[in-house]
Amino acid sequence: MNYLLMLCMCVFLLHCKSNSNHQIIENMETTKNSSEFPVQKTDQEWKSILGDISYSILRQKGTERPFTSEFETKWDSGTYVCKGCNQELFSSSTKFDAGCGWPSFFEQENKESITFKPDNSYGMQRIEANCGRCDSHLGHLFDDGPAPTGKRYCMNAISLDFVPDRVTSTTNNGNIETIILGGGCYWCVEAVYENLQGVEKVVSGFAGGKVENPSYEEVCTGRTGAAEVVQITYDKTKTDLDEIFKVFFTVHDPTTLNRQGADVGTQYRSVIFYKNEEQKKAAESIIAELNNAKVYSSKIVTTLEPFKAFYKAEDYHQNYYQNNKNQPYCEMVIQPKIEKFEKIFKDRLKKK
Repeated sequence: MNYLLMLCMCVFLLHCKSNSNHQIIENMETTKNSSEFPVQKTDQEWKSILGDISYSILRQKGTERPFTSEFETKWDSGTYVCKGCNQELFSSSTKFDAGCGWPSFFEQENKESITFKPDNSYGMQRIEANCGRCDSHLGHLFDDGPAPTGKRYCMNAISLDFVPDRVTSTTNNGNIETIILGGGCYWCVEAVYENLQGVEKVVSGFAGGKVENPSYEEVCTGRTGAAEVVQITYDKTKTDLDEIFKVFFTVHDPTTLNRQGADVGTQYRSVIFYKNEEQKKAAESIIAELNNAKVYSSKIVTTLEPFKAFYKAEDYHQNYYQNNKNQPYCEMVIQPKIEKFEKIFKDRLKKK
């Protein structure tokens, strides 16, 4: 048998193996009736919010491929939350290296954060784990974890979002949100938003296209369909979509198709990847307003595309401007954008 095929089969069995302690299933709290969950949406609403890939995992009980997410090897301090509703699920202090290819934890945040029910699919006896707030599928629970609980919460990374400690607060109440924007080279866009009040984190990466988890080199060919984008995490009590979009349409040219200055190709297109109807309508509104006011000499060509997946770029692309200020591209291309942003939004700059 092909070695790679054997390896994949072994990893799959490790993730899905039957729980040897059958009493756990009998004693485990079963999932509440769907009418009791505080977050309820139609299938169409979930599809619009999550995108096809996340929808297949969270709402159709799919399983992502092992060893495909940064969460599997991520050890930053913070909280893992449900991608469907921002419910806090796990503290990073309970995460451990299970070697199975999926992020694993030995204890949930509280007894209400996750609910369980027997899963006898594929001829195995397992315990399915679901979000206690929106009933989204997270993964499975096994009894082969470390002390003190002896449990292994084996989670699909696609079902999770990560909130660093510096933005985790008991008063958040779902105020942390993300938006995916592409405005040419992501080095430029990242450098601007890192200075806006209310923005907690900016990550450079890729979205859109037909290639899963593409490399920078692959995207540069222009054949993947992916765009260079930034994932912006912001606190809705300190900034909002209106301001996020105003900055976006200030620091790049939304009227040039598939290019920003000398950067040419579909990977440099002006694009907003919306996660829900709120983001889509807000984007449509500001584009219509700018076009009607004839702010630009040409019509805006920014595309609105439903969000499906975000892939983080290689580490050397993160905080690129801060780490390479003396490079010619930083001095000639990025710095003027930052100066324009600082002049127009001078009252909204982070305190240094």
